[in-house]
Amino acid sequence: MEGTVFTPSLEGMQHIKSPQGEMLTKPFLEVCKLILPVIEKFGTAMTLVKSDIGGNISRLEKKYQSDTTRYNYLYNLVKEEVECKTAKGSSSCTNGLLWLTRAMDFLVELFHNLLAHPDWTMVESCTDSYGKTLKKFHGWIASSSFTVAMKLAPDRKKFMEVIAGSGDVNADMEKFCSTFPPFLEENHKFLARFGLDDMKA
Repeated sequence: MEGTVFTPSLEGMQHIKSPQGEMLTKPFLEVCKLILPVIEKFGTAMTLVKSDIGGNISRLEKKYQSDTTRYNYLYNLVKEEVECKTAKGSSSCTNGLLWLTRAMDFLVELFHNLLAHPDWTMVESCTDSYGKTLKKFHGWIASSSFTVAMKLAPDRKKFMEVIAGSGDVNADMEKFCSTFPPFLEENHKFLARFGLDDMKA
């Protein structure tokens, strides 16, 4: 593997915005997709997260493919649903974007923990990031399932070896943690304008 598992997503981030600074649908979803191989390396601990991310990407992608010109800009998917008053539906693209962004927040926090706390086990890193990001939006059942799944997190040292490839994994992880959050923050701010950023599961 050339570089680390983060290399493709870091390259993809350079294309998320149009020259005018607008968030583009396809490049944003591509970057989220490129993070899936990292999640796969967690094994069973991340099965829930992976299927959730995959499902939300598919939902947004399907809508985008129905009219690539109309939905070229990511927020057009949401604006249309806000106008039609369907944004709060559980199968809406708005809901998909919200949960996809939250899952990415969780992963950024997790990678940040792995960098900032070299003494923490993988379970500690996962549990802490879950508590800071997804937990407050999850109901009791989702929260319990998540907590159980976290206990299956792989050995930290093995995980770091697997994702390293031939590159500097710490440097790439750091770059990922500083480059991706501004895009996620922009999604939250946009959704918050319509009162859609605090929807629960």
